[in-house]
Amino acid sequence: MRKFNLLIVPFALALLMVHWGCTNDNRNNMKTNSNEDNVNIDHSEVTDTTKVSYLALGDSYTIGESVPESERWPVQLSRRLSGESFKVEPVRIIARTGWTTGQLLDGIDRERIEGPYDVVSLLIGVNNQYQGLDFGIYRTQFDSLLRTSIDLARGRKEKVFVLSIPNYGVTPFAASRDTARIRREIDRYNEVADSICQSYGVAFFNITPISRRAGDEPSLVASDGLHPSGKQYRLWVDHIEDSARTIFSE
Repeated sequence: MRKFNLLIVPFALALLMVHWGCTNDNRNNMKTNSNEDNVNIDHSEVTDTTKVSYLALGDSYTIGESVPESERWPVQLSRRLSGESFKVEPVRIIARTGWTTGQLLDGIDRERIEGPYDVVSLLIGVNNQYQGLDFGIYRTQFDSLLRTSIDLARGRKEKVFVLSIPNYGVTPFAASRDTARIRREIDRYNEVADSICQSYGVAFFNITPISRRAGDEPSLVASDGLHPSGKQYRLWVDHIEDSARTIFSE
């Protein structure tokens, strides 16, 4: 009887050790699985790409008259800025060749834009100058368009930017016109737009000096002899890219 008891004790101890080892393995596996789940969640958060909606308002310069869609400056800008941290959604363009400030306001109303948009850009006024409209109309309607742009950007003025009007006076189209007057009047329009932008705290990008280079560089003019080429639009994007990236990413 005593001999039997001596044999069973080591056997029981062995069983206990096996059970203890299995229990620890299970606990370690549970901890490992839990850590792996946490790593996966953190990795997902890091690689998630923010989508940015973009609305571009304007006229022929925004719609890219006489250039392929891919060469329009808002499209080039969207493509340039999209990266790992954020991706710009396909830009929505409300613009038409020949539009004045008043016609753009009407176009926005007709489109019944619901918004809001993460970023809004505005480039308008050359047709007011070309048609010889009263200068006061531009001042009043540009102010209204800028306020509308801010509203469409959830009221965030830092998410709105304006491009200056390019100088078409250097193009073949304007060769027989009073190019000095064209330059003088466009400069005046741009000064007013810049001043209004400053009053609202909106970024104003002056691309007009780039447009003047078209007088010596024919490749900067589209085939119609009037509008910028895709190459000129690319130079605009080069000029505003760094500042625009901040507007889109913050």
